[in-house]
Amino acid sequence: MAWQISCYRGLVASRVVRARLDAGAEQALATLMREGRNESEAVCTALVEAADRRHRRWVLAEEVRRLANDPADTEERRAVMADMDAISADWPE
Repeated sequence: MAWQISCYRGLVASRVVRARLDAGAEQALATLMREGRNESEAVCTALVEAADRRHRRWVLAEEVRRLANDPADTEERRAVMADMDAISADWPE
């Protein structure tokens, strides 16, 4: 089934989007609508939340890459791991 969705920001619709929903998307839409949203609000909410999650993952991945390429951080990690190994109890055999 094709849905025509309009996201409103204030009084003006920013864009109309049409999408064909598979069974999984239909279930997801129903879940969001059970929270009291109409179809448009549910789709807009899902898009904004998905974009926010992707952005946060990208920021985290960039931080990991930066730290992985930082020699001072790498040395500090090694020192911390060595300290933790020195104070940890032996594993039983």
